[in-house]
Amino acid sequence: MTDTEIANDIATDETEALIASNKVEGTAVYDEDGEKLGSIYNFMVDKFSGQVEYAVLQFGGVFGIGSDYYPLPWEKLSYDVDQGGYVVDIDKETLEAAPRYTADEQPVYDQAYGERIYGYYGLNYN
Repeated sequence: MTDTEIANDIATDETEALIASNKVEGTAVYDEDGEKLGSIYNFMVDKFSGQVEYAVLQFGGVFGIGSDYYPLPWEKLSYDVDQGGYVVDIDKETLEAAPRYTADEQPVYDQAYGERIYGYYGLNYN
């Protein structure tokens, strides 16, 4: 068996409690009424704890062009098997006013930024 065949054999799909990062990226995100808000662009993982800090929601624009990126605390996401995506208790208006960034800017994910993001959603950072 070649290295490629072995790599293809490794479970990268999901288990009962785990999912591969490549399956999360691109997953749809819905509000509680079932309206699609966007999709997961990527997620940010703490290098030391291994815990996901933020899911970055890509929202707006057309076909990803002109989209903005909205860091969401991972705790805001609930996976819904029936919808095949994540559900958040955030409506479109709240999301539109949320902290975000564009493709040509990257935030500094530091303590102050974490407090701002988590605070916006009514959560305590760390």
